[in-house]
Amino acid sequence: QVHLVESGGGSVQAGGSLRLSCAASGGTFSSYVMAWFRQAPGKEREFLTSISRSGGSTYYVGSVKGRFTISRDNAKATVYLQMNSLKPEDTAVYYCAAGDTTYGSRRYLRRDDITYWGQGTQVTVSS
Repeated sequence: QVHLVESGGGSVQAGGSLRLSCAASGGTFSSYVMAWFRQAPGKEREFLTSISRSGGSTYYVGSVKGRFTISRDNAKATVYLQMNSLKPEDTAVYYCAAGDTTYGSRRYLRRDDITYWGQGTQVTVSS
């Protein structure tokens, strides 16, 4: 059982930056593909970005590509999400996720690819 705890959320003005962290415990962190999702009020949870087990490969959806950066430190069992140039439409609860899945030609992760979820952290971007 892997336990994921996000931190770093908060309120920021448009154009600002935040760095989310997700600390894992209880399992072998480096054996999981890691990802970030978000869920805005009244909307479905959406995939944002993923990173391979080694950290050598990443994938981003178009809405965050060039603004968000995912990274991981396997020694610290932590995955990060650096968010720059934030927009009001980025307002959501952000979830980190661990997947025991292959990571090759398909790097867009679906909810059924995810084995463990964090509890979420709120990000609010004001205009």
